[in-house]
Amino acid sequence: MMKKIVVFTGAGISEESGIKTFRDKEGLWEEYDVNEVATPEGWKKNPALVLDFYNLRRKQVLEAKPNAAHYALADLQKKYEVDIITQNIDNLHERAGSRNVLHLHGEVTKSQSTLDPSLIYDIRDWKLVLGDKCAKGSQLRPFIVWFGESVPNMEKAYQLTISADIFIVVGTSLNVYPAAGLIDYASDAAPKYLIDPALQNVERVNNITVIKAKAGKGVPALVKKFLD
Repeated sequence: MMKKIVVFTGAGISEESGIKTFRDKEGLWEEYDVNEVATPEGWKKNPALVLDFYNLRRKQVLEAKPNAAHYALADLQKKYEVDIITQNIDNLHERAGSRNVLHLHGEVTKSQSTLDPSLIYDIRDWKLVLGDKCAKGSQLRPFIVWFGESVPNMEKAYQLTISADIFIVVGTSLNVYPAAGLIDYASDAAPKYLIDPALQNVERVNNITVIKAKAGKGVPALVKKFLD
């Protein structure tokens, strides 16, 4: 039976494609108050500002290209069953060829009905504006899980992690919950790998190998070992 690898990725993997993290001093978030553009309250207060903010992020994503780490993870599919759980709202994993990608925090290239959350649409270009409506006539919002909202895919992420024969974490601080707690759901018997240049506190985690490198170098090197 094909072994199952589950990969959990964060902003660090996309940063090398030019997509700044929200903590980055030169990132888009620096010019905006998070409460104004990434909360339900901000949306109610000024939807035009929120739409403009995500239009900028969407444009940035569409101009970015997958990097060596994204392509290496797609290569794993040659010999393994691979599921990717990502905190990222970009589509770089899919564009690199990964088939099974679970987005925890939404997808910036899609919109969602404000009336019926099950109505989700692809955005044809990079702009979503006031007046763009769903099939039921309500304004479309970015398909993003904002601060203060529940993470609907979290339970599925837990189940995928539990089922992993190998669990890999790439480019995340393991500080943002509930996603940061995913690694605790991996089996003690499953080898775990953490790839990130920053020092992480993973003393609580059994059977883990820490690779202190950026995703663009650490991921291809690890994937090569699995494929050789």
